[in-house]
Amino acid sequence: MIYLDANATEPLRPEAREAALAAMDTLGNPSSIHAPGRAARKILEEARETVARACAARPADVIFTSGATEANALAIHALGDGRKLLIGATEHDSIRAAAPEADIIPVQANGTADLAALEALLKAHPNALVCLMAANNETGVLHGIEAIGALCAAHGALLHVDAVQAIGRCNQDWLALGAASFAISGHKFGGPMGAGALILRRGLEIKPLTRGGGQEQGRRGGTPPLPAIAGLAAAIGKPYPAAQIAVLRDEIEAFCIAQGAVALGAGVPRLPNTTSLALPGIRAETQLIALDMAGLAVSAGSACASGKLAPSHVLEAMGHAALAGQAIRVSLPWSATSAAVEKFCAAYAAMAKRALRAAAALA
Repeated sequence: MIYLDANATEPLRPEAREAALAAMDTLGNPSSIHAPGRAARKILEEARETVARACAARPADVIFTSGATEANALAIHALGDGRKLLIGATEHDSIRAAAPEADIIPVQANGTADLAALEALLKAHPNALVCLMAANNETGVLHGIEAIGALCAAHGALLHVDAVQAIGRCNQDWLALGAASFAISGHKFGGPMGAGALILRRGLEIKPLTRGGGQEQGRRGGTPPLPAIAGLAAAIGKPYPAAQIAVLRDEIEAFCIAQGAVALGAGVPRLPNTTSLALPGIRAETQLIALDMAGLAVSAGSACASGKLAPSHVLEAMGHAALAGQAIRVSLPWSATSAAVEKFCAAYAAMAKRALRAAAALA
């Protein structure tokens, strides 16, 4: 099986596997004061320091969570208290579900945030909490966080960034660009599943979403998932071959366009590994099944929704409602090879030829 669904989860990096296994062999709860507990605590705090360095933050401002869904929910719960919530139209479902009454910031046809609309919303709701992702999980489109951060600062608003897809692939100092907080998830950059973090701007105080025994300085209750956290820390900041991956992505995109596909979100800054490809008239489910049978693992969008195969709210927000149920996402892993791209292109060409011929026969 050729795996091209890295935005759902990246392949585990060898360093992360080793660190997680070593943590599993460490006896002790980080909250215990005996020697085994102190050994576990040492792993936890060293991981916190590593994550802080990679995120240009202080260790005290790193809150470990079970993943980005919890980190996003914690940010909205804590920073949105008493503030109007403004969220992007193409945000991940973890943001949308945590802020069901938020006002929506529209996006342009290319998927980038409509800054004029955001400014109008901020004028109407100063001191809001704005939630905008650094990179879209379906299209790879990058929002201009620096410009968004400046708008938020000008209106006394806080900015929370879902940096899940961007970290490790196009590292930026989101705190310096104006974010009050940002969320990460270990398995999106080669760590194990089960650990993420909320990174805070210095001086921000938050109330816990999950209360418990006072872990994470009283900001997130529950025993931390030590092996997953150790693996996250081992994976974060590892070199990412962005230029090489972008070349492979562009090869896939050009080839598929020649077969009749439409690349959605192309023409603006994107993640180097991601392309959203719509084949007009051919359902995404049909494409996925054919490619899966050919040994290719791709998706129809967010891993949190692809099992439902519902039309993409991301593509609908971009004005591509007619194509929203006909698009697949190809997201190359850090370990992608030219051989994998060649196999995908051959399988895609065969699939597209059969599907378009069958559709024409039924027309």
